[in-house]
Amino acid sequence: MNVIDKAHELARAIKDSSEVADITSAMRVIEADQESKRMLDNFRQSQIELQQRMMNGEMPPQEEMEKMEKLFEVLNLNLGIRRLFDAERRLSVVIEDVNKIITDSLSQMYGGAQ
Repeated sequence: MNVIDKAHELARAIKDSSEVADITSAMRVIEADQESKRMLDNFRQSQIELQQRMMNGEMPPQEEMEKMEKLFEVLNLNLGIRRLFDAERRLSVVIEDVNKIITDSLSQMYGGAQ
């Protein structure tokens, strides 16, 4: 068994999953609505900037974190964006589960129980 081939097989399975299909479908709906696309793009840009600052060791003020949370709540009122966020959350769970399966399978190497 070639591990790299299996990784490519897993990547194809994820790409062909219902979670990815749901994300693609939700994105089509959002892209057809200029206002939804603009709101989502602005949110994503702010999110990226905030994450970069945090990775650089800068903790943003509490007010800024609350502002992002409120913006997220407002975006969730948009059905298309909420559908996208839900689909992204489901895909994230799948990826976390895959990661856990792989990590757990290697735990005995470091003295963990199998």
